[in-house]
Amino acid sequence: MPSERPDRPFSHGLFTTVGIDVGGPRKGFHAVALTDGAYAAHLATTDAQELAHWCRSLVQARVIAIDAPCRWSRDGRARPCERELRQQGIICFASPTRQAAVAHPSGYYDWMLRGEALYRALEPSHPLCTALPIGAGPCCFETFPHAITWHRRGGQALASKKRTQRRELLQQAGIDLAPLTSIDWIDAALCALTAHHAASGGTCVHYGEPETGWIVVPH
Repeated sequence: MPSERPDRPFSHGLFTTVGIDVGGPRKGFHAVALTDGAYAAHLATTDAQELAHWCRSLVQARVIAIDAPCRWSRDGRARPCERELRQQGIICFASPTRQAAVAHPSGYYDWMLRGEALYRALEPSHPLCTALPIGAGPCCFETFPHAITWHRRGGQALASKKRTQRRELLQQAGIDLAPLTSIDWIDAALCALTAHHAASGGTCVHYGEPETGWIVVPH
């Protein structure tokens, strides 16, 4: 799918954040840009380098939030961030080792490999966040729409109602819902809103630790 022109200008004095939903090789990436917390543009592409260029040069994102693991499991068990989420009652995927992901016969983890390619493409301009609160420089971090919803709704997040609940959160934040015609766009926008919250100095919490990957969500 081609990129769309920004509906709002990316002018000096404003700052832009991007949220990205990561899919497999066919589905690709869905990215939503917010400028000062309002919808600005979106992009669908299967090319990690194209998306990194869009984030870096076209929308000039300050902070990027990505719904995909930023690190692999070291021992085949769920990463610490994933275990901590589960301890809170937040259901999430368990990341495998990279070797297991590559070797999976059905390509079940291909979307995680696409996420890895995206983090690599962004690394020169948007390295992984390693401290909270987020500083002034460009960065990216891993986030998780279900955990965002859980925190924003006081623990009341249901996978069966994810489209409705997540749209409500975006609507409450004043996000234009008209361009967000699928759950992929909704999740990308929710990630972008989390990036905006972090970039604006809002309180965030993280699960896990830097070596195996943080998952960052609004407090």
